[in-house]
Amino acid sequence: MTPESIDEIMRRVHLLEIKARRLARETFGGEYQSSFKGSGLDFEDYREYQHGDETRFIDWNVTARKDHPYIRTFREERELSVILAVDVSGSSRYGSKQLSKRELAAELAAVIAFSANFNGDKTGLLLFANEPLLYLPPAKGSKHILRMIREILAADPEDPRTSIPAACHFLLHTVKRKALVFMISDFLAHDLHRPLGSVASKHDTIALRVVDPMEETLPQVGTVTLTDPETGQQTTVNTRNSNLRMGFRKLTRRHNEGITQLFHQHGIDHLKLRTNGDYLPHLHRLFKSRTHRRHH
Repeated sequence: MTPESIDEIMRRVHLLEIKARRLARETFGGEYQSSFKGSGLDFEDYREYQHGDETRFIDWNVTARKDHPYIRTFREERELSVILAVDVSGSSRYGSKQLSKRELAAELAAVIAFSANFNGDKTGLLLFANEPLLYLPPAKGSKHILRMIREILAADPEDPRTSIPAACHFLLHTVKRKALVFMISDFLAHDLHRPLGSVASKHDTIALRVVDPMEETLPQVGTVTLTDPETGQQTTVNTRNSNLRMGFRKLTRRHNEGITQLFHQHGIDHLKLRTNGDYLPHLHRLFKSRTHRRHH
């Protein structure tokens, strides 16, 4: 990378930090805390068994010493490990409006990481394209978060293709304890059913799907050459052809329905976020729905 490109990335990181800190503090602080909980129970103390207590918590050694049944009591483990699994494949660089998909992913990651940090939770990062590229284990602190944002923006994989199965395999074998996994990707990939299902069965998994509006509707701009950013394959199409545009919309709709069904099937909370839209209302709704489920 050139000194100029590094300076530009650091400028964007700084601007993102200011925005994400403010959103995390003013907008998502309380909502984050009520939406997510720790992954287990920490032993707290012993007390005498009372009618209605679960017998599986009886501690037989203490019971033998005291001549009365005693149970172990626990408190909810508050601290949570959050893993941001971010797709930095070739398609992430595409953006026809205000932001590229990569820039939107970095912004989402920053807001989530600062929200977790304000709540005392650790955040880790997995960058992936056709294979896992970088893993930063969960840690706390602003310095760690700023490094994560910088790595997302600066990533330049040699092989720009996407493999979500490879990322899922890495998460399953590297993150041992149950974590909260935010997978941020456009999910323009195949063979996702088993890998995503496996990750969702081990970790609390949320899919943040970043899309660009130009990927869903072909504009009428005459004959254009389209290039696949991951394979380099080029196709020349006449966008004035109404049958072509209708076929493209149908394909897009079918893909959207398929990926949504897959998320539902595996109990994965998910959002579809556009590069030209405001993601704040969508995140609010996600956090609120999770809070509602926790208390009902």
